[in-house]
Amino acid sequence: MKKSASILAIAAFAAFAAIIPAAPAIASPATDALSGCLADNTTGRDRKDLARWIFLAMSAHPEIRNISNVSQAQRDEINRGMGNIITKLLTERCPSQARIAMEREGSGALQTAFGVVGQLAMQELMSNPEVTASVGEYVKYIDQNKMNAVFNKK
Repeated sequence: MKKSASILAIAAFAAFAAIIPAAPAIASPATDALSGCLADNTTGRDRKDLARWIFLAMSAHPEIRNISNVSQAQRDEINRGMGNIITKLLTERCPSQARIAMEREGSGALQTAFGVVGQLAMQELMSNPEVTASVGEYVKYIDQNKMNAVFNKK
């Protein structure tokens, strides 16, 4: 794989990995600079497109595929959009920060920096009132008697 292709693959993985909580990492100044640049240079639309891409990636899992109806044309459109966002961020909006972070810290810098952007995307998505309401819908199915027994509430 060419170096630029592997860098983009790492960035894509990092964006996806951002939705999985990880142990806090201590970032270096170069990674912090790249993280800040990426965060400052992604638009609300970029973050929504990133969230769509994360959903698309998760919808490929055999256990989830049956609850998603994403056509190949939609997959291509979303992947093209993600490719454009990554390309613009690394080559137009934050090229010097990306270059320095990669030189000093390697691919981990991209993973950490895109993790920050992925977290911003998910925060933005989760702050929507309709999403918030949907997230809480499971509560009506919790057995309160069992919960009270565990937590000693009557």
